[in-house]
Amino acid sequence: MPVESRTSTPIDALCERFLLSLAELQPELRIYLGLAGDRTAFTDLSPAGREAERALFTRTRAELVGIEVKDEVDWVTKIELARDLGLRLEVLEAKWDQRDLNNLASPSQEIRQSFDLLPRATEEDWAVVAGRLAGVPGAMAGYLTTLREGIAEHNTPARRQAEIVAATLTDYLDGEGYFGRLIAPSAGLVGAGLRADLERGAAAATGAYAEFAQFLREELLPGATPNDGVGRDLYDLQLRRFLGATVELDETYEWGLAELARMRAEQEEIAGRIVPGGTVAEAIAHLDSDPARRLHGTRALREWMQATADEAIDALGREHFDIPAPVRTLECMIAPTTSGEIYYTPPSDDFSRPGQMWWAVPEGVTEFNTWREKTTVYHEGVPGHHLQLGQAVYNREQLNSWRRAAGTSGHAEGWALYAERLMDELGYLSDPGDRLGMLDGQRMRAARVVLDIGVHLGKVRPDGEGRWTYDYALEFMRENVNMDDKFVQFEVNRYFGWPGQAPSYKLGQRIFDELRADVQEVEGAGFDFKDYHRRILDMGGVGLDTLRAAVGRQVAGHRH
Repeated sequence: MPVESRTSTPIDALCERFLLSLAELQPELRIYLGLAGDRTAFTDLSPAGREAERALFTRTRAELVGIEVKDEVDWVTKIELARDLGLRLEVLEAKWDQRDLNNLASPSQEIRQSFDLLPRATEEDWAVVAGRLAGVPGAMAGYLTTLREGIAEHNTPARRQAEIVAATLTDYLDGEGYFGRLIAPSAGLVGAGLRADLERGAAAATGAYAEFAQFLREELLPGATPNDGVGRDLYDLQLRRFLGATVELDETYEWGLAELARMRAEQEEIAGRIVPGGTVAEAIAHLDSDPARRLHGTRALREWMQATADEAIDALGREHFDIPAPVRTLECMIAPTTSGEIYYTPPSDDFSRPGQMWWAVPEGVTEFNTWREKTTVYHEGVPGHHLQLGQAVYNREQLNSWRRAAGTSGHAEGWALYAERLMDELGYLSDPGDRLGMLDGQRMRAARVVLDIGVHLGKVRPDGEGRWTYDYALEFMRENVNMDDKFVQFEVNRYFGWPGQAPSYKLGQRIFDELRADVQEVEGAGFDFKDYHRRILDMGGVGLDTLRAAVGRQVAGHRH
């Protein structure tokens, strides 16, 4: 499907300059997007780095105001860039970086994760790894400076998060830990000098994380806030940051409760079809005992993931979506870590690195149930993240580089949940077990809307017995998800430490559902799924307020 060429505009030029300037301040973008430039540098996580970012955002926003819109793509770009820059400045003003610490997605994890996408096939590749390892102590030092600033200003992460992160650092703190494992494959592949550089770098990185662990125990923990909830104002900011839209928090909490009840009822209905008259727990036990639905070992898991993804791409590409040739390649991978995450990384800008779906299998887990995870492959692959993000990369003739790279959790994850439901609509989850697996995930996402808002706003909990607590949050999730208790604890810790991120999935889905319903109502019999989804995906990963505004313009044009 060729993409019509479009003449670049002054707004496009500003976006290109902004992205390159941002990559100078946040060099990890070069790795993530496959951009040219130094891949050994890290973001300056110190207060000086924060001020440099503030200057860039302020300067870019001032320049944007005076530039005239040339076409519809420009119209979307201008309101999206203005929204993004304004929100970035709000986050800096709130000094969130002083308290940015959690069990999944704070700088201590991001520094480590930046190595995942580095190639390691040649001596040149390993030289980049060595250079990057040598930079870890400096990156961690900047982060510690900012956290110390927060301690001095009484703006700290919750004590619970400091305890959790400190406990998870054991995997970094010796020669057999993460950095030792990272460089192990280079033995025999590189020269003695480079091997020595890699060993020194791994030792330095390991030492930096040991210093971080000591800092958490001796400096941060004594000064960390005992309060898990961040409060209404900061929570509203964080939810807008992840969702790309403004929602009314109290109404959303009530909607979450109603959606959770609806998901529970759907699960109970399908469970009764799997085991006549049976409960959800009985249906799950029946499915888990079915050898036809079980995979043994990570090799079988990866092969099943790949086959399921390839089949979906082939079938959907014939009937329901325009899938460009470069986007038809998706690599399913077993991740090098054991955190339990399942995630997607988009292709590089030139597709030299394809889109990849990763599964970080927990240590000791060797069996997997396909009924739980078929919907996950659709979520991470096609028509989920891979189609969404791969399409944005492919659409380079229409979207500038910043537009292709931009996005919010609400857009990405909301689309992926919408994609799961769409696959149910299209009949790909007609097997009752596969459908129960989809509903299991949807119920979890609804539950965490309620939990996340409830915890951080101090809401009355659903049973009416007082306010949310950590112990009640664990009990609540155990009642609403079907997963190993270690996963439940990991997830609850994530919600407590990363406010606003988890609800953005289900709330993003809500907005995608509402948008499609609005367009279907206006277009009536002329509504075409393939055309509608192309229009949505062609916009790239905009904030959901921007998406609503853009779709609203399309609908208004249709009316006229």
